[in-house]
Amino acid sequence: MSMLGGLFGSVCTIDVTLDAEPNRKTAPLGRDRKGERAYIYTDGEDVAGNAVVSIRPGKKLDHQGVKVELIGQVEMLNDKSQSYDFFSITKDLEPPGPMYESKQYKWKFGAVDKQNETYSGINVRLRYFVRLTVLRGYASNISREIDMVVQNIYPPPELNNTIKMEVGIEDCLHIEFEYDKSKYHMKDVVVGKVYFLLVRIKIKHMELNIIRRESVGSGAGNQQTDNETLTKFEIMDGAPVKDQCIPVRLYFTGFDLTPTYKNVQNKFSVRYFLNLVLVDEEDRRYFKQQEIFLWRKKIG
Repeated sequence: MSMLGGLFGSVCTIDVTLDAEPNRKTAPLGRDRKGERAYIYTDGEDVAGNAVVSIRPGKKLDHQGVKVELIGQVEMLNDKSQSYDFFSITKDLEPPGPMYESKQYKWKFGAVDKQNETYSGINVRLRYFVRLTVLRGYASNISREIDMVVQNIYPPPELNNTIKMEVGIEDCLHIEFEYDKSKYHMKDVVVGKVYFLLVRIKIKHMELNIIRRESVGSGAGNQQTDNETLTKFEIMDGAPVKDQCIPVRLYFTGFDLTPTYKNVQNKFSVRYFLNLVLVDEEDRRYFKQQEIFLWRKKIG
């Protein structure tokens, strides 16, 4: 997977690629880079690749050095000044001086610490990328970047309690619902049931939503929170009767989920909720939210 450098003053082009095994999985880079995929790496893995500086025949490139960097960055999409690199390693490939011919370099960053996962959200993005740079004294530097995706597997949670809740409107509606557990892996299935103990409202239908809540910024004053409904899953159509029990089965496969992230680099959190929604014949909505914890069982 490479990003080809363009012509810079027609003296040189540069390119950087990742050395990935043929069976290494790939993943999409995110919502703003449609169709682009990148290789997946995990915490502690080496990251290696190749760099090429191509000099046009008969030309000379004066430079202040050639370097390759591996960078982890949190990017605030609405306020670039708040973006910052939380991680950076540099390797020098070439000392300053003139270059008269094209050169290839192999580079490797060993056992790289990658505890945070790649994330592409509404207001924030966490990315890991390799940047190749030709430093030039008077002219602008020439650089190329290539992204990678970081995903980490977690062990199953030791404690995983069921969720039981009651919701009601006095003398009108009383329901109980339960889900089989509170922590799910990203390809899991929610199994549960909803009991109608009292129904004096004409319920039209009932649905279960998955909501992603992204919170960006620190401190109450400058925190921005966005809720995104990932799915609306209808579990009942028509009016329920007293003592009716409605089964719930919602498969996570096919939804754009991430693990739950808590206070990543003191910049953002991502939480997930199951939202039970009842709609009556006058289109009034009654709902009850319950937070769930998501974890990654496998890569890809």
